[in-house]
Amino acid sequence: MAHEFPGSDWGDWLPRAVADADPAGVDVWYLGCNGVILKASDGTTVFVDPYCGAGDPPRTRRMVPVPFDPDDVAACDAVFATHEHSDHVHGPTQAPILENTDAPYYAPDDSLAVADAEGWADEHGIDGKQFHEVTEGDTVEVGSFTVRVEAANDPDATHPVSYVFEHEAGTFFHGGDARPGEGFVRVGETYDIDLGVLAFGSSGYLTDADGERAFKTWYSDENELAEAAAQVGMDRLVPTHWDIWKNLTADPAAVRPHVRSFDAPRTVEILEIGDRTSL
Repeated sequence: MAHEFPGSDWGDWLPRAVADADPAGVDVWYLGCNGVILKASDGTTVFVDPYCGAGDPPRTRRMVPVPFDPDDVAACDAVFATHEHSDHVHGPTQAPILENTDAPYYAPDDSLAVADAEGWADEHGIDGKQFHEVTEGDTVEVGSFTVRVEAANDPDATHPVSYVFEHEAGTFFHGGDARPGEGFVRVGETYDIDLGVLAFGSSGYLTDADGERAFKTWYSDENELAEAAAQVGMDRLVPTHWDIWKNLTADPAAVRPHVRSFDAPRTVEILEIGDRTSL
C-alpha cells in the first residue's frame, strides 16, 4: 500500500520529549520530511505537515527513521497542512492524532478534499467540525499562537499555502514545498520572521512500478532556496525535506555559500530528524 505507516523506529520517545518540554518561549522539533512540531511556553502544541509514511516504493522510498507512532501523541491543539500531497496530507499519520486529541485540522480546500475522499472522519470517528478550510488572507487563533495564512508558489501542488505563526516570543514561518514567488515577497514585506523552514531538494531519477525511470526535480535548489529565504527576510533558515526520498536527497550545508551575499537569512541552521531548536 502506498504511503503506509510502517511503524515507528523510535517508539514513544519523541512524543514524550515534546510533552515533557517546558519552553521559555517557543520550541520547534523537526520531524524529517517537511514536518514540524511547535510548542509554546503555555503548552500550546501544533503540528505542521507531519508525515510518518514509508513512501510509495519503488518510486519514493523513505530514507530517515519514522520518528513516532501517531497513536502516542496525547497533546495537540491543532494540525496544519500546507498542500494536498501525500507526504503533507497523510491519513495514517494525521487522522489518529485528530481522533485521539480532538484537535482541529486546518488546510486548504484541495487538502481537505483528500481527507474527505480517504474517509478519515468515518474510519477514525473524527467529528466533521474538526476540519476547517483556510485560504490566503485567513487568520487562525490557536492558544498563544496567531496563525496567518499566506500564498505559496508550488508548481507541483494544486492549492498550496504557507503559514506565519506569531507568538510573543517571535515569529515562525512554514513555506511548505514552495519556491520563490510573490507570496514570499508579501510575507517579507508584512512580517518580521525570526525562524523559517523551506523545502530544499535536488534532481534525480525515480523508478515506477513498471521499472520505468523518469527524471524529476523537487523543491528548491541552493539558489532558489537562498532567493526564497531572502524574499521572506527570515533571520534564521532551516532547510527541510532534503532528507526523505532516495535519489533526491541533498546536503543542506551546501546552502550556506549561496546565502552569503543576501541580507537575510543571517544564519542557516541545519536540523536532523528529531532535533529541537528555539524560536
